[in-house]
Amino acid sequence: MALIVIDLGTTNSLACVYKKGKIILIPNQFGKYQTPSVVSSTERGLVVGETAKNNLILSPENTAAAFKTFMGTNKVYSLGGQNFLPEELSALVIKQLVSDAEKFLDEPVTEAIISVPAYFNDSQRCATKLAAQMAGVNVERLINEPSAAALYHQLNYEKKDGCIIVIDFGGGTLDVSIVECFENIVEIIGIAGDNHLGGNDVDNAIAMFFCSQNEISFDSLNNEEKAILYKQAEKAKISLSSNDTATMVLLTQNKEYRLILTNKLMAEICGGLFERIRKIINQAVKNCSRRPIINDLVLVGGSAQIIALQNYLSDLFDRQVHVSPNPGNAIALGIGVYAGIKLRDEEIQDIVMTDVCPFSLGVGARHSTEDKTVYMETIIPRSTMLPCAKEKTFYTLYDGQTALNFKIYQGEQYYVENNLELGEVTVGVNPDKAGNQWAKVTFMYDINGILCVSVKSCTGEVKEKEIVNEKLHLSREELEKSKEKLTNIIQSQFNFDGNELIKKLVYLYQFASPIEKEHISFVISDLENAYFSGSPVMCKKAYERTKEIVKEFEHNISQEINFEDLLINDDYDFWDEEE
Repeated sequence: MALIVIDLGTTNSLACVYKKGKIILIPNQFGKYQTPSVVSSTERGLVVGETAKNNLILSPENTAAAFKTFMGTNKVYSLGGQNFLPEELSALVIKQLVSDAEKFLDEPVTEAIISVPAYFNDSQRCATKLAAQMAGVNVERLINEPSAAALYHQLNYEKKDGCIIVIDFGGGTLDVSIVECFENIVEIIGIAGDNHLGGNDVDNAIAMFFCSQNEISFDSLNNEEKAILYKQAEKAKISLSSNDTATMVLLTQNKEYRLILTNKLMAEICGGLFERIRKIINQAVKNCSRRPIINDLVLVGGSAQIIALQNYLSDLFDRQVHVSPNPGNAIALGIGVYAGIKLRDEEIQDIVMTDVCPFSLGVGARHSTEDKTVYMETIIPRSTMLPCAKEKTFYTLYDGQTALNFKIYQGEQYYVENNLELGEVTVGVNPDKAGNQWAKVTFMYDINGILCVSVKSCTGEVKEKEIVNEKLHLSREELEKSKEKLTNIIQSQFNFDGNELIKKLVYLYQFASPIEKEHISFVISDLENAYFSGSPVMCKKAYERTKEIVKEFEHNISQEINFEDLLINDDYDFWDEEE
């Protein structure tokens, strides 16, 4: 039985495992580490990942992406005549990652540690756990994404003691954490975030700029043209991380439109988005439990390689931003470190990672009988180190009051109606004059984000309740129904292992001649294109023809050269010719 870790991303997801002191990234069926967080309905069933991503253009009405942004909400996606909630689509992604992991590890996977944005609220965290439950995996621990990135950064780069800002800019979410590192302790002291700001917003800004520059009405484009435009924007964004310019092209209404992008132009296009990032960083610093003195700036996430963003942050802090060599993998590798801690690996078990409460927790209260609106009385302030326990005493407000009812909320707003209600607890008191009867409310919040509430009245009555979102606790019938709904996924899109062929070709490439290298490149591309098509027939044909080509390459490359054959003839004397 294996424990894996999952970075469940808005744009891409990946998994890894901690084995014998090493964090091992798990390849998917295409031999790649990142699996697009996309689900599509086809005639054969539901597909997840690369094949589904291709359908964003081919069949956008039957394809869903970026659903992580709406976790914990009632948003409904309609695919192939079926309706899915965001957590159900996330369950399909988890299921695919688990399937790939089981094939790679050759053992069943029963438990996972999953990353979430630090600013995910209770509903979003519960929805993530529910997604894993639907996928048939037990999740005891959720790890905040920037916390995982900070853990990996400190361990991998052997950084000295100090304070770092970790900016996790993913496909759909932004997380900022202020992290104090001292000896073997990694302590989160402040966080802030925006669950609706990420690389997808950059793509959207580029697409809108393209339309304005070419005087095209975005609404006039059909779904396929919009999908192509967003794909062009994403490609241009990625291209600018390693090139000075990038060209976008769109064909619509029998006319070709173009736009040449530069990083300088990107900075102008994304100015408003970058300003939003600055405000979140500012809020993270304000949320700190103590005033930080920053030593390092770390940028991670799938959108970390945007040069315009790196330049903006460097100018903002007047120092070079540190970008992880593989920013898209940093979070998964960080959770892998935590898995090692959990498994009590000798090398890293002494590392201590603390986390903080992302949102304030409290109860609804009134100052007086004249109050028309209930306000939030905070018991555990945000950025409080976990685990923690806090208590407050509340008194009756009316003469003859026989009970004290406590509704529990999460959030930062003054009025409770603008915060997230988590549950309620009621205890009885003796009828008396206002203010004479009381109850003590204790909040206990653990490292796994589970809130336990204990209320003890002056009469001795005690009520205890674990506050868990009801959505997490489906009945057995409801859970089985959800699992059955998700069995339509095509877990193994190919029943043969083409990854081994690709690995062989990649290995042979280093020993090949220039002409053979071109041939090998073509063969790899041909096999990958067949896989991405999703057609079992095309895949089978490509696999069979590639097998024979690999044998031929192995034979040719392994042949020893007869050096005597290199001589023109025995009579030719090079040195005599020189003289």
